[in-house]
Amino acid sequence: MFRRPTNHRAFIHSAFRPPLQLRQIRNMTPDHEPNETPAAAPQEEISKSALKRAAKEAQRAALRAAKGVRQTPEANKAGSGSRAAAKKEKAETKVIEPIFVNNVPEGDKKDMSEPMASGYHPPAVESAWYSWWVKSGFFEPEFGPDGKILPAGVFVVPAPPPNVTGSLHIGHALTIAIQDTLVRWNRMLGKTVLFNPGFDHAGISTQSVVEKRLFKATGQTRHDLGREKFLETVFSWKDDYQARITNQLNRLGASYDWGRARFTMDPVNQQIKFQTQPDFLTYPKRLAPLMISNYPKLLSKHLFGLHDEGVIYRSNRLVNWCVRCKHCSFK
Repeated sequence: MFRRPTNHRAFIHSAFRPPLQLRQIRNMTPDHEPNETPAAAPQEEISKSALKRAAKEAQRAALRAAKGVRQTPEANKAGSGSRAAAKKEKAETKVIEPIFVNNVPEGDKKDMSEPMASGYHPPAVESAWYSWWVKSGFFEPEFGPDGKILPAGVFVVPAPPPNVTGSLHIGHALTIAIQDTLVRWNRMLGKTVLFNPGFDHAGISTQSVVEKRLFKATGQTRHDLGREKFLETVFSWKDDYQARITNQLNRLGASYDWGRARFTMDPVNQQIKFQTQPDFLTYPKRLAPLMISNYPKLLSKHLFGLHDEGVIYRSNRLVNWCVRCKHCSFK
């Protein structure tokens, strides 16, 4: 019977230790003689690996010598110094291009006969093109010889008008880029395309911004200034930021038809530009005759129509009352 060992470590050692005969075979030489110097084998392996490394190093040295590369540290330092000197000389001899000045008259095509610059300079590349595109009418909707919509169809984007409360931000750039991509793609498909720009007065938001600016600059409120003077201040703000927004939209390169640009509080006598019948736009046909007259009447007619349909109504309800501005703010 198997006897249980008293020492567990001795049992594990004996259980996993090779048998005596196998140990003797491992220590035998090829002539079946006992190996008297078992410690010499590791030295022999180390020497073989060292020989292999030496052979590889000699091979690399021969390749470097064939390419004419010097191996001395002094030569390496001299080589690095010469490379640094060559780089410095190249930097010193770099051509300094003159500052770009756009001399192209507004709306004229850029002269491309001048030599191309060595690097990409965005203002030099982008200047003058947009005004020429607009003047050439590239962004206006195209119609057939009979003045009707092209057979491929129609595609209209009434651009959501940005508020004149401030300058545009990166969110506007993203939205406009997506809209303009769709507009240009449908224009390439041969459709009658309109990308209609506009600006929104933003009502209470613009009033609040102007009031803050007025109080910060003069310490006055709109009540101190009076209604007429305050309205002049608001429209001065509107003109300033509408010009800024227009410049930003132009720099984005959006393919707007600027002949149809609208502001939600345009004067009554300002006409809308049409090349053909106004049914081309995506407004209800019952409003088409008013579109030629003026924009404010169109808005009023549209609001009155919504009131007659019961969409807009007057009633006694809880409202959002601003205690600072002293008026009701809509949701």
